[in-house]
Amino acid sequence: MDLIRNGSLKVGSKMPTERELSEKLKLSRNTVSTAYKELEQDGVLKSYQGRGTFVAEEAKPWKTEGIKEKIIKFVDLGLEEALEIGMDADEFLEIVTQRVEEKKEHMSKMTAVYVECNVEQAKMFSQQLSSSTNMNISPLTLADLAQMDSKTKETIEKSQVIIATFNHVNEVKELTQNFGRDVLGVAINPDLGTIVKIARFPDGIKFGFICISEEFKFKIRGALEEAGLGNLNIVYSNTQNEEELKTIVNNSDVLIVSPGRYNEVKKYNKFNKEIIRFLYSLDNGSVKALKSKIVEINYQK
Repeated sequence: MDLIRNGSLKVGSKMPTERELSEKLKLSRNTVSTAYKELEQDGVLKSYQGRGTFVAEEAKPWKTEGIKEKIIKFVDLGLEEALEIGMDADEFLEIVTQRVEEKKEHMSKMTAVYVECNVEQAKMFSQQLSSSTNMNISPLTLADLAQMDSKTKETIEKSQVIIATFNHVNEVKELTQNFGRDVLGVAINPDLGTIVKIARFPDGIKFGFICISEEFKFKIRGALEEAGLGNLNIVYSNTQNEEELKTIVNNSDVLIVSPGRYNEVKKYNKFNKEIIRFLYSLDNGSVKALKSKIVEINYQK
């Protein structure tokens, strides 16, 4: 889980076999097998017969059971402490309210950048995060970071934190390492409307799926399998080769693309085949965890 959180293991990474890991860690194979099964039940790992076990999802620390009850216990403890030293309940409530307002004010003064692989999602997710966090968030793409012109550099220097979807965090860290900014990850969920649109096509339809990263390709395969669409006749690819791309477009009845590849695929779509953009939305629980981390960063610095 630590390796997934820090980006060393990405979505789609193949895990060692149970035997290999048990030998490496000097643990019994049963122990490793039990751990793998628990992670599969949590949806973190996914096993495929004859292919192996893969990382299927980002580590989501916000999946905590009974979080509301835990917070209530902290509030109760604080109130008990306050009453013991002679403070009344109204004074305690005033302190809590003042502290919350202080943190909200600090967050509203913070600026951040949101990095995605394409402009469309970068702008969309930036707007969503700005609305939910009250922060000033500017959109950037991975291409912007790679080119790093003066405007991009200025945008990053003015920000206190960098945000990206989990499958891009490692790459963003490498591209922005000279700026000394924290890079925080958020999770995204597949858009239900997109899956429903795909499910409505009759049996026998040939789909071609084209995206940018290996991680996104793996996530889409998993999302369709989870929706009961694992038996679709679909070719998954993140190729950058022009001839391979043309072949997939020509051999497919319907094309599914990540937003970042839409214009490119459209250029080769000579017969006007239907193109479906596979859209994602920000995970609400992930956004809540992000806000907590931003407050911590703000107060540490």
